Amino acid sequence: MDKLRAPELPNLPLDDQPRVLIVDDDRSLLAALDLALTRRGFRVSSADGPGEAFEQIEREPGIELIVLDVMMPGMDGVTALRLLRNRSSARVLMLSAKDAVVDRLAGFEAGADDYLVKPFDLDELVARLLALRRRAREREPKSGVRRYADIVLDDGTWVAQRGDRDLSLTPTEFRILQALLEVPETVRKRDDLILSVWGPSWSDSGSGSLEVHIANLRQKLEGEGGSRLIHTVRGIGYILKE
Repeated sequence: MDKLRAPELPNLPLDDQPRVLIVDDDRSLLAALDLALTRRGFRVSSADGPGEAFEQIEREPGIELIVLDVMMPGMDGVTALRLLRNRSSARVLMLSAKDAVVDRLAGFEAGADDYLVKPFDLDELVARLLALRRRAREREPKSGVRRYADIVLDDGTWVAQRGDRDLSLTPTEFRILQALLEVPETVRKRDDLILSVWGPSWSDSGSGSLEVHIANLRQKLEGEGGSRLIHTVRGIGYILKE
């Protein structure tokens, strides 16, 4: 990174601070980015490797943005990104000293939303992160409480309930249910559902990731003896109906 000059104080409302997770094994860079982005008005979490990042995502489902270093020991960033995409729909910006086209393409093919080459300027990093957040929010439904049958979903607090049961959903399961609740009793095509949950950079072709998440979500919704609400429309997609 070229510069980590003292950034200006945040001008974003406290309840609208972007939530970002930084994943990098370089602890000095990790600390510097944590401090700099916090001063810019971000709510920052950090992890020094993919394993810790996976744990952070499960603990903090509201993470909107991930800054992920490509070159890390144990598991490289591209491999980590493929696994992250099964756990989170956060927008991912990859950092790398590799600037060849083939390296950039590898990142985008793995599901990156943006790619920034080291050394970089803090202003550019902040601008790219805010642009990713803005585009993601433009595609999301307005926050509020959604209800269908005995399901209640609160977009603002990330709380999901069925009847008197609290549902412990992963971020991806929450977004799938959120997408189905947008148009209950209407078939959501499989590709449209993937686009709504993961965005245009994600390819689920042949991997069955969506089906795995749907199965887990059904199990949590149904509990012990609960009626099925998510139904498969063979060859097309899924529908939420009683």
